[in-house]
Amino acid sequence: MHSNTPSTATRRTRRAADRRSHHRRAVVASGLAFGIVAAAAFASTAPSALAQAEAGASTPTFSLVSYSAYSAPLKATVAAAVPEETVAADEAVEAAASVTSAAASVQADIAASGLDIGEPDTSVDTAALEEAAARLDAADALPAPLVPSITEEVTALIASVDSRVNQLRGSLDGAAAKKAEEEAAAEQARIEAEEAAAAEAAEAAASAPVSTSSSSSASSSSTGSSSASAPAAPIPSGGTGGDNSPAGAKATAYGMVQARGWGDDQYSCLVSLWNKESGWNYQAMNRSSGAYGIPQALPGSKMSSAGADWQTNAATQISWGLGYISGRYGTPCGAWGHSQSVGWY
Repeated sequence: MHSNTPSTATRRTRRAADRRSHHRRAVVASGLAFGIVAAAAFASTAPSALAQAEAGASTPTFSLVSYSAYSAPLKATVAAAVPEETVAADEAVEAAASVTSAAASVQADIAASGLDIGEPDTSVDTAALEEAAARLDAADALPAPLVPSITEEVTALIASVDSRVNQLRGSLDGAAAKKAEEEAAAEQARIEAEEAAAAEAAEAAASAPVSTSSSSSASSSSTGSSSASAPAAPIPSGGTGGDNSPAGAKATAYGMVQARGWGDDQYSCLVSLWNKESGWNYQAMNRSSGAYGIPQALPGSKMSSAGADWQTNAATQISWGLGYISGRYGTPCGAWGHSQSVGWY
């Protein structure tokens, strides 16, 4: 829809033309005023020159009166011709548009961040400012004495809105900084927990032999209480001994599961989980996400916390994966249940 109301740019162009017209009138007025001064000065010296002539002076002399007697009226005439209130009104309208834009920006940023900035109300009321600025922008149609008062009103509203914008922006920046600190602390704690769990598992796997009979009894006592279960997996024997094949990796994983005190039911959940994730292939890579290895770490470099050989050693990947599962889900069955529910763990 097109409106017949002149745009802001059109009004400003018209006001600029008005100022130029006022300026021309001021120049003309200045010229007239100077002419009046000069005429008055000449008139005041004429009697003196005539008297000199009558007294027999061969060459009458003329002298102008002091300009100071006429300078004040001249300055007043020029000042009255310059519309300073129009310039102030234009500046106030532009400042109002700027602070209104800043108000919209900070509200959009708060909504996009999803952060609790500690403010029950995150709105900025600009209605009064926009209404006053619109009236001031149409000041050409108003009596000249009203323009300064509206300009003052707009200026006061600008200060109020600007203060509110700065308050909200400061709260948003503070909330963002707090979130960044919390995330950094949580990530550091997770890394430290994984490193400790990986070191503990590696040490236990290296020193404790696998006991099939004890693991079977542990399985029978824990299966009933498991929140998520998987079909019983064959119990492997031995360890990888550098064997990165799926069978060798499962044997290593079984030893690490037992070293953590988990039963055969947890091992069965682990087998189901990593069958789904990687098929127990230590070189498995998800081309779309970049997840890597038997536990499908994302990114794969996370597993470096368990060993520098994380790309080539199934045991290193398994150690990291069990630490991740323990820290995030508690047990392999907890991770498997989550995977069944949402499709990932």
